[in-house]
Amino acid sequence: MRALLTKYKLVIRFILTFVLVYSVLSFAYKFYLDFSDGSKYYPDYMTHLVGKQTEAVLNTLNYTTNIVPHPDEPSLMVFMEQKYLARIIEGCNSLSVIILFISFVVAFSDTFKRTFLFILAGSVLIYCVNLLRIILLTIGLYKYPWRSELMHEVIFPLAIYGMVFLLWMFWVNQFSKPKRVEDD
Repeated sequence: MRALLTKYKLVIRFILTFVLVYSVLSFAYKFYLDFSDGSKYYPDYMTHLVGKQTEAVLNTLNYTTNIVPHPDEPSLMVFMEQKYLARIIEGCNSLSVIILFISFVVAFSDTFKRTFLFILAGSVLIYCVNLLRIILLTIGLYKYPWRSELMHEVIFPLAIYGMVFLLWMFWVNQFSKPKRVEDD
């Protein structure tokens, strides 16, 4: 058993670090959601921010857009040209994807500075791509409603998770220091 633990020490360390960071960040995020004040920023601050930014960009693009609190559930209703198109829920704010991204990068960490800067840059990129995803999905739902399932279930998740995967590969290949494993 000791030989296996020694042989797979780096793999075990990666898995344990990933699980620990993911668990801590997920718990903190759940705590944030449970105690966020929905009276000022409904349903929570980050989802509200994504909704307001989506509304601002779409209005700038000359699509009359209104994003309003959903009366029956913790989400935001998206109206474009006075037509109800979609809702923005907590899962649309990209924080869950960013937590997954951070957990992987920390598990393959390098120096604190490089790791921190990559996490910061990657998180901002994920947030911006997610915002673009919501904007394009809203326009797509308005212009091509018969393609809603393909856009929402396949194309846009593939884009956001594909980008996260590429960031991970870039991190592993360019920035994280490979640890040398001694042969027994």
